[in-house]
Amino acid sequence: MTTQEQKVLSAVPPAAAQAAPVQQPNRRVLVVAAIVALAALAAGGRMWYRSHYYVETENAYVAGHVHPVSTRIAGVVTKVLIDDNQMVKEGDVIAELDPFDQGVKVEQIQAQIASAQQQVSQADAQIAQVQAQASAAAAQVAQSEAQLVRAKQDAERFGQLYNSQMKAVSKAELDAAVATRASATADVAARKDSAVAAKAQIASAKSARDVLSAQVAVLQVQLKDSKQQLAYNKILAPVSGRIGKRSVEVGQRVQPGQQLTAIVQENVWLTANFKETQLADMKIGQEVKVTIDAIPGKELIGKVDSFSPASGAQFALLPADNATGNFTKIVQRVPVKVVFKSEDVKALSGRLVPGMSAIAEVAINQKDSK
Repeated sequence: MTTQEQKVLSAVPPAAAQAAPVQQPNRRVLVVAAIVALAALAAGGRMWYRSHYYVETENAYVAGHVHPVSTRIAGVVTKVLIDDNQMVKEGDVIAELDPFDQGVKVEQIQAQIASAQQQVSQADAQIAQVQAQASAAAAQVAQSEAQLVRAKQDAERFGQLYNSQMKAVSKAELDAAVATRASATADVAARKDSAVAAKAQIASAKSARDVLSAQVAVLQVQLKDSKQQLAYNKILAPVSGRIGKRSVEVGQRVQPGQQLTAIVQENVWLTANFKETQLADMKIGQEVKVTIDAIPGKELIGKVDSFSPASGAQFALLPADNATGNFTKIVQRVPVKVVFKSEDVKALSGRLVPGMSAIAEVAINQKDSK
């Protein structure tokens, strides 16, 4: 060490020689810490904002009207006029059954009606005949009564001409007149009985005709039912929509109530199962943003239409019994119906179908919500 260096070292104070150098903070660490703090603040603000103005659920599914199509009568399928996923209109023929059995029954009942109507005609003719007999019996009664009047007059006259003071006629003539009067009286009674019997025959014939007419009415109702059964051989589409779950084939024998296919209508909606704790600020008419899993990137706008009258657990096959001792509180889900705009559904051209999974986000606490 030179003499000059020793002088310099001797000039430095001892405290300054022992002090450590001051280390400056790293600017990169400060920047990263600031960024993390800002990100946390933004995430917290976003979480608060979304929790205050939005509720969301992934437990949501597209729903729609699915109409099962079944046959009303038993038969063998002769024609199938639909294909899988085909569009049909209300009233279109889906399939046809063999109409032979129902056709034979219709012809049988028609023959029975013709026979019954012929019997009604015969009954009408019989009524006319009995009425004519009754008229003849009434005329005979009048004739017998006239003869009775004459016989009474003759008997009285002969009685006046034959008495203890006068014998203008013989006793035999008087007896003949009295006998004739008695005979005329009996004849009148017999004729009246015949007239009463004729009237009874008229009533009986009319009753028989009424019974036959009732049988004709019953047969006509049976004929109407048979024709309706014959019409059921054509299985028609109850609504307009798209064919699904087709299980009918030519040659298949079907039974009444057996499902042959299903028709899905185009008008669909969303059933979103929200937690009961999310329903406090939800109202009918609020806007709902819906994202369909099968259609990524496409956001549909709907609105809250209605709330279920009970939670999903209440509609389960075996509802939970909360009266047991091992009760555990579980947040329940309440189905909420969300409807779409019809133009949005049509724009998807049938891609939005019942059963699809979705995510529903409802805007709550909005001033412009209706």
